[in-house]
Amino acid sequence: QVTMVESGGGLVQTGGSLRLSCDTSGRSFQIGALGWFRQRPGEERKFVAAVSPRGGSSNYADFVQGRFTISRDNAKNTVYLQMNSLKPEDTAVYFCAASRSSNYYNENPRAYDAWGQGTQVTVSS
Repeated sequence: QVTMVESGGGLVQTGGSLRLSCDTSGRSFQIGALGWFRQRPGEERKFVAAVSPRGGSSNYADFVQGRFTISRDNAKNTVYLQMNSLKPEDTAVYFCAASRSSNYYNENPRAYDAWGQGTQVTVSS
């Protein structure tokens, strides 16, 4: 079983920054791509960003392009999401996820095999 625990969410003003972290433990499968998703009330979970197994390549949703940066530290078994220039519409619960596949371009939540419990990000206007 792979366990994932997010941290770093909170309340921030428009234009502010937050850094989310996600610690992974357990190795029931070899982790490939790592990703971040978000979900707002009444909406489906949406892809935000993903990073390749070695961290050298990444993929972003259009709505965060240029504002968010995903990275991973495999020595620490941690994936990060640096969020800058936050907007009220970024308010959501953010989830980290791990995939058996190395395909970091697959934005479908079903491509991911393990999930964290989520962390709330609230951006005030």
